[in-house]
Amino acid sequence: MPLIENGRIGEDAWSFIPDGEPVPNDRPVIISFERWQAERDSFDGRNARLGVRLKSGTLAGAIAADLDRFSLVAVEFPKFRDGRGFSTARELRERYGFTGEIRAVGHVIPDQYLFLVRTGFTSVEAPEGTNQESWDNALKEITVAFQPSLDDSAPLSLLRRKLKVG
Repeated sequence: MPLIENGRIGEDAWSFIPDGEPVPNDRPVIISFERWQAERDSFDGRNARLGVRLKSGTLAGAIAADLDRFSLVAVEFPKFRDGRGFSTARELRERYGFTGEIRAVGHVIPDQYLFLVRTGFTSVEAPEGTNQESWDNALKEITVAFQPSLDDSAPLSLLRRKLKVG
C-alpha cells in the first residue's frame, strides 16, 4: 500500500509482520499489539526499529509504559467513521509525549487527512491506486480551524485575539 506523508506518496521502509510469522531482526517491522503482549521479551536487544499496531479499541495507555521501545505506532481505523484513532494519536502525543511516527492504517479517506495531521498522525497507509492529488489537496482545502491542534496552525479563537476581532 502507498504511504502518504505531507500529502505526498512516499517510500515505506516498514513491513507489517502477521502473527505467527518470523520477525526479521535486520529491518524495521510492525507487529500487532497482541503479539507484543505475548512475546515482549523476545524483542529485547533488537537491532532494527520496532513498531506496534493497535486496533481501534486499544487505548494509548495500554502501550504507554513501552513507548520508548517503539519508533512507530500504527493505529487501525476499521471504518472511516470510527473516530477512536484520532483520540489515540492525540493522547500518545499530549499525555504520553510520544515523538515517533504515528501511522493511520485501515479505512481512511483523504477528507480525514487534515484532521489526522492535526491530531498527531505523521503518515497514512492509503489504498492501492490512490490519487495523490486528493491527499495533497486535503491539507490545503481548509485554512481555518476552531479547535487547537498538535500541528503549527492556530485555532480561530487565537487568530481573533491576535487581530483583535470581536
